[in-house]
Amino acid sequence: MTEYSYLVLYLPRGMPRDAARRILTDHAEYGHWELARLRLNADGSRKATLRRQIIRQVRTPVSGFWA
Repeated sequence: MTEYSYLVLYLPRGMPRDAARRILTDHAEYGHWELARLRLNADGSRKATLRRQIIRQVRTPVSGFWA
């Protein structure tokens, strides 16, 4: 089963659409986040939920070394 970590961003109502898009794009490019949900509220503010996959490293036994 895939596990995700989530980040919630609140974007105020006065923020232009281009600025909101730029913020979400920067998070996607540099933080490896993807958009999970975007909610436009009645007052014009936006709530964006971003997610990224948690990759857990599994330690494997190495035969022949320190055994």
